[in-house]
Formats: sequence, C-alpha cells, structure tokens
Amino acid sequence: MNELNELEQILGYEFKNRELLLTALTHSSYANENRSSGAVCNERLEFLGDSILGMSVARYLYREFPNMPEGEMTRLRAELVCEQNLFEASKKMRLGNFLRLGKGEESGNGRSRPSILADAVEALIAAVYLDGGRDVVHAFIFKFILSSLNEKNKLRDYKTALQELIQRKNGNQLVYNIIAESGPDHCKQFDAEVLLNGERVGIGSGRSKKEAEQEAAKNALSGLET
Repeated sequence: MNELNELEQILGYEFKNRELLLTALTHSSYANENRSSGAVCNERLEFLGDSILGMSVARYLYREFPNMPEGEMTRLRAELVCEQNLFEASKKMRLGNFLRLGKGEESGNGRSRPSILADAVEALIAAVYLDGGRDVVHAFIFKFILSSLNEKNKLRDYKTALQELIQRKNGNQLVYNIIAESGPDHCKQFDAEVLLNGERVGIGSGRSKKEAEQEAAKNALSGLET
C-alpha cells in the first residue's frame, strides 16, 4: 500500500476506494495470472475513461476558445486524446512504476510500452471519476493532459505562419488593425482585420486584441493556402 500512497501523492488525489485505483493499475496479463486472488483487469475502466476524457477535452476547448471553428476543435481534441499524448501524461505520473503486469509483459518491457500506459491513463481517469466525481476528474485531466496544450504549442501561431507564407515573395507587407470593440470592460470583444499590401485578406474576433488578430491571421491563411 506504500506504493499506492506514493502514487496518490504524485496524482494529488487520495482515493476513498482503493480498489478502484488497484483495478486501474491492473493489466489483463496480471489479472489472467491471478484469477484466484480475484484480480480484475482495467479494460472496463479504460472503456469508461476514454469517453470521460473525450467529453472533458471537448468541454474545455468549447469554453476556452469561443472563436475556434469546429474543425479545429476536432483536430485538437484528437491530438490531446491520442495514444502518444496519454503516454506523455503517464510519464508525469510515473505510472509505469505502479502497474500490475503479468510475467510476460513484465519481462517484455511492458512498463514502458506506450499502448499499455495510455490505456492505464484512461482507466485511471475513470477510477478518479467514479471515486471523486465530475469536478475532480476534470481537474485531474487538466493537470495531466490539458496542461500540455501550451507546452507542446498545439495552438498554432497563425500570425507567424501567415508571415512565413507571405515572405515567400519579396515586397509583401502585413498590417493588423483593430476595427471594432464592444461589450463591458470585464467582457470585451474585439474585431481585427489583416491587410496584405493594403488589401483585406482576413478578419477575426476575440476576447483580446491578440486573440482577434490571431483569428484574422487564421482566416487569411485559410484563404491564401487554398
């Protein structure tokens, strides 16, 4: 149980029902070899955790990026819930140290296998949800998965990308203008335009001037790249 205490300290969450945590850490290979002890594998938790993760990420993107189009949210969600990103999350938790594996997986470097660790992260998400509820699991997902959003620069810098695109031809010049603002001081809305050689090529809106300019650059890129 000392190992579980250590993992809970890493996770920043103490389970009321330790059996949920044990199950989340139990690979099918271990469960198959220890049926007599009543060991249960984490596959059902993994199934539930996959859905919880997708919903939590979708909710976060919808709330935090009100001007992000559906296609971009879909792309970003796919990147955040993919096996590689969950594998990276497992490293933050040092999850491989705590897995319960069968002898074959143990000898076959199962503790460092991305697919096993990614599945265990999803199972752990479900365990946290069942033990602590919705708000607790959303905080958990933000801490270990959504926080990687800026770390990995998954939000494209559209202004830089647009600048790089137009620099392929000498003499091109970009100018950004804030063309409107509305709303009370605590909830401002800005509209921006981007001009290429004096001609408007994109407009965008945002809760800050920077966000509006990024949206304008994004729309300009969409048209110019097409």
